[in-house]
Amino acid sequence: MIRGIDHLVVAVADPEAAAAELASRVGLACTGGGEHPGAGTSNRLAFLADGSYLELIGVDDPAAARANPVGAASLRALEAVGEGLATFALRDDDLEATLRTRPELGTRTHGSRQRPDGEVVEWWTAAPTERLSPTVPFLIEHSYAGAEWGPDAMRARAEQVHPIGSLVRLVRLDLAVEDPPLAAGELASTLGVPVQAVPDLAVVEVGAHVVRFLARRNMALPAAVVLSAEVGTPVSIDLFGLRFLVEPSTALPARTVVTRAGGSAR
Repeated sequence: MIRGIDHLVVAVADPEAAAAELASRVGLACTGGGEHPGAGTSNRLAFLADGSYLELIGVDDPAAARANPVGAASLRALEAVGEGLATFALRDDDLEATLRTRPELGTRTHGSRQRPDGEVVEWWTAAPTERLSPTVPFLIEHSYAGAEWGPDAMRARAEQVHPIGSLVRLVRLDLAVEDPPLAAGELASTLGVPVQAVPDLAVVEVGAHVVRFLARRNMALPAAVVLSAEVGTPVSIDLFGLRFLVEPSTALPARTVVTRAGGSAR
């Protein structure tokens, strides 16, 4: 079952430099990341209190990246717009069961990444198409073990105070498209979830999060990431071809904080 947005894949020229900029300008600290052996990419990760995270991904080997759906999407984003949202992942903690009833969502594929300390982080993915994009996500199931994904790590994420001065949660992803009802309808149909739509705005609820599709003419940038934090007034920062909107946490509804597979906290 899809529990929400797992992470946003943001293609950047240099993950290390991007992580420093994310911390200084948005107030989000990257505390994870590493290399994807054989996939031609590397990343830095900013973990959020609701269990989701931002992935700043760079392409080190274009030829190897093209052979991987996420790497290929990242390469297309870098080539088309310089930096920006490549795709996003939806979290499913029982991917095998989902694919038994929805085989059209793809094939369960193993993935891994090596941390700087040598530990290997593992996960499984499935995608309805190999051509991922900002409006075409994939599904992911994590192996909840080790220093980055074990129970202690998940609890620490739920309590992490970022440089912005508080916990930070992902609330919503806004995407600019030519035809919001059509784009949202395609996603909703793929996932088997309802959609609410009017001509210039369509909304798809995916677990604990919301994905909104807006008419391109009404958005300054191709995508906006809406976060909640303990800020006095709303904050807007344009970075990596995205708009980061940080809203006061008191002004937004509480979201479920996922702490481990099968568990949650408020």
